[in-house]
Amino acid sequence: MHTIWQTLTLNNIQSLQWRQGSLFWRLLAFLRQWRQGSWLLNWHQEIGAVLLTAVFTLAPFVPNSLTGLLAMACGCYWLLLTLSDDLKPHRFSPIYLLVFLFWGITVMATALSPVKLAAVSGLVKMTLYVFVFVLAERVVRSPRLRSWLIAVYLHTAIIVSIYGVRQKFFGAEALATWVDPNSTTADEVRVYSYLGNPNLLAAYILPAILFSICAVVAWQRWGAKLLAGTMLLVHCACMYWTGCRGAWIGLVLAIFVMAMMVLYWILPRLPQLWQIWVFPLTIGTIVGAVALGILFVAPLRNRALSAFSGHEDSSNSFRLNVWAGVQDMIRKRPVLGIGPGNVAFNQIYPLFQRPNYTALSAYSIYLETLVETGVVGFASLMWLLALIFQQTWVQFHKLRQLQSQDVWWLVGAIASIIGMLMHGFVDTVWYRPEINTLWWLTVAIVASYYRQTTAADTAVSL
Repeated sequence: MHTIWQTLTLNNIQSLQWRQGSLFWRLLAFLRQWRQGSWLLNWHQEIGAVLLTAVFTLAPFVPNSLTGLLAMACGCYWLLLTLSDDLKPHRFSPIYLLVFLFWGITVMATALSPVKLAAVSGLVKMTLYVFVFVLAERVVRSPRLRSWLIAVYLHTAIIVSIYGVRQKFFGAEALATWVDPNSTTADEVRVYSYLGNPNLLAAYILPAILFSICAVVAWQRWGAKLLAGTMLLVHCACMYWTGCRGAWIGLVLAIFVMAMMVLYWILPRLPQLWQIWVFPLTIGTIVGAVALGILFVAPLRNRALSAFSGHEDSSNSFRLNVWAGVQDMIRKRPVLGIGPGNVAFNQIYPLFQRPNYTALSAYSIYLETLVETGVVGFASLMWLLALIFQQTWVQFHKLRQLQSQDVWWLVGAIASIIGMLMHGFVDTVWYRPEINTLWWLTVAIVASYYRQTTAADTAVSL
């Protein structure tokens, strides 16, 4: 059983030794010589950080096409660095392999799609997102640049959240489709800031809340801690005023996971009595806080209870009818799906939709994955997620043994991943560039700790 688990988690992958015997890599010796003599590429990680800074700074404010161009630049730069790497064997995160496996299955789904040209568009978008991941993973191996990119995102997100808060107090044009006109919350204005959609805004600032909590601890100076605390308050207010139930649920689950990880981190330092009671007390506190909020905050109560109203709520009814049509699509092409992307979805979905329920997506990232890449793609995604969680636990445990303060960004990253996955049960804003780039950043952060903790283990053993 242990051997099977080791195989599933790819723990036997040690190095890229195959490159040493590869004729292709030896033909690229001129690139390695050029890189060794290049003064500029002595700063290769910093240059990568500049490209990623541009992506995360501009993504909420510029057209998606510009974000795509920046992602393409990230991919080209990563390819240059990879082809000019030396031939020394080195360890790399197994997460890499499953990301490329999922991408490869997406290529197969595109090749076999009934709407190939439309699916190519989705494949290109996914490839651009993977480019962001592979460059980000190289860059955030440096703890200094990891902290820099997280700080860039937090400072960008605070601008977005401040504008969202401003909309609450000074008004914003509301679309009827964002609130059930027959509900008690019909008069509530849902803020959307620069992103134009409250659900998209909620998904964007969800990781900001979690990383702000981590920044309060990780940032050393008191001025920085005060800034992180201010960011946290503004983000929480903006999140509440989005009225996004899926993001609220994701945030609660993410905070719960974060609390459990922090308690496990500090457990050995606590007195014996507290070691017994700290987990039940914390769980009770979180459950109690949520219950009190639902009981005594009327708008929160109304939005929360509407999630259980079935077809009586227009938003729920819309999703239930879309999901019924999507299930028919999955049954029609269960193995590799229809191909990736919303363009392919929009060409096939009308053949299965319920009357008067047009949709741009499946409104669930899990159903969307089944539609686009079938059971094969869905299985590879679940394998990837399982590996991400396994790697997080392994690296978290190593950092706990080393008492390394680098742990906080790992906690923030996995909590963000869990929050986005939970939100993804009922929405597909995860596929938008503003959110998907953040998703791949958090995955890159988790993957980057593989090399860091391995190096630390080696140093300790020596």
